[in-house]
Amino acid sequence: MTEDGYDFDMLVIGSGPAGQRAAIQAAKLNKRTALIERRTVIGGVCINTGTIPSKTLREAVLHLSGYRLRGLYGASYTVKEHITMEDLLFRTEHVVRHEIDVTRHQLMRNQVEVFTAEAAFVNPHTIRLTEVDHRGAHSTRDVTAEHVVIATGTEAARDARIPFDGHRVCSSDDILQLDRLPRSLTVVGAGVIGIEYASLFAALGVRVTIIDKRHRLLPFVDSEIIDMLVYHLREDRVTLRLGEEVSGMEPITDTYGDRVRIHLASGKQVVTDAALYSVGRTGATGVLNLGAAGLEIDDRGRLPVNPDYQTGVPHVYAVGDVIGFPSLASTSMEQGRLAACHAFGVPASSAASLFPYGIYSIPEISMVGKTEDELTEAGVPYEVGKAHYREIARGQILGDSSGLLKLLFHLDTHALLGVHIIGEGASELVHIGQAVLTFGGAIEYFVNTVFNYPTLAECYKTAAFDGINRLGVAPHEGLALDAQPGAMAGAAN
Repeated sequence: MTEDGYDFDMLVIGSGPAGQRAAIQAAKLNKRTALIERRTVIGGVCINTGTIPSKTLREAVLHLSGYRLRGLYGASYTVKEHITMEDLLFRTEHVVRHEIDVTRHQLMRNQVEVFTAEAAFVNPHTIRLTEVDHRGAHSTRDVTAEHVVIATGTEAARDARIPFDGHRVCSSDDILQLDRLPRSLTVVGAGVIGIEYASLFAALGVRVTIIDKRHRLLPFVDSEIIDMLVYHLREDRVTLRLGEEVSGMEPITDTYGDRVRIHLASGKQVVTDAALYSVGRTGATGVLNLGAAGLEIDDRGRLPVNPDYQTGVPHVYAVGDVIGFPSLASTSMEQGRLAACHAFGVPASSAASLFPYGIYSIPEISMVGKTEDELTEAGVPYEVGKAHYREIARGQILGDSSGLLKLLFHLDTHALLGVHIIGEGASELVHIGQAVLTFGGAIEYFVNTVFNYPTLAECYKTAAFDGINRLGVAPHEGLALDAQPGAMAGAAN
């Protein structure tokens, strides 16, 4: 029991990335900490059904399909001719088991007590734990905490009109449970999850159709990058039905077997082997009895918070997907750390505006900083520098000749404003630009920096030269190159 009479200094509900990081940070501050997870395995959606499985599946697809090397060996190249769901999930299951073990060990060595139970508030400081033993018997106990962190994440939105069965009609939470690789797949909802799965199955040769009410994919991503993604999707035979709304969906059985007929509000129909309904996610808050703590949720089950991740009840924090955008594992981890630090009065900060975004589609997309649309709307004068992977030796070696790295920088000060990448290794490559953005660097930083050869990181130097060439001026004197033959703007590309 703590000095104030509570069982714990901090109680964390949910064991995903946000909950893990909050619990471990509190434990490292020598606070008595407990974590509650209703599943029999820890890790939340991230490890068990979301980030880790889908990204591991992506690597399995890229390897077994030979997708990365088709530019060198032709469109028919493949490592395994007949790829099954078992082939794809073999690697996934191994990684998931490993990540669960690593997470459990981290919590153990930091002396975080873990409860396998369903949590519900009794009052703002008391949580009722409902545990189920191996015989199915229920038991309850109440625990108290000075601070509570809600990190329950989200669950796939399920429209009552959609006939989910986990076989022909799936949500993003059960798409990996398919017993066979479908010949055709229709993805309803072109958010990040929908696009990732659509491009993944298309790379396997599945005939994919994407349906979305919006007229543009992923509007928060740079428009040029999205144009390139759309080009790649269409090259992989993906059909885009944008500006369309699903009015109905029904399982059918015909001479081709068990399939799904999808009705569109425009009168069109799509018949497909399987359908992935991926129209958003809702906060997993339904069983928490939040009213007992004086908390309210929005219409998507999410909890509003202030910049320190406090809810309307100051000692109750919420972090991760349950608070909404950007709903990324990386940002969720940081939110958990910051919440724990704030709860115990430990100074901590993070540049939220410079969090990177990674979209693990095929091809991969990553970005940090401002987009062209944002800069134009804000009236910020900027210029662009680009480097195509086909110009870089490493791009040729990897077989990716269509990738692009794009730098946005201020027209007058040359300060870096944004980095946008599509292509192999984008989510790794973006961190170089993130570091320069964080210290307020100018585009000349890349001109003056020597990168290993051959690497994709050279794209930064090529893009910087391209941007300066567009200006028709030499690099700023304060960051100019040392006097060397040919080492001025225009010396490269």
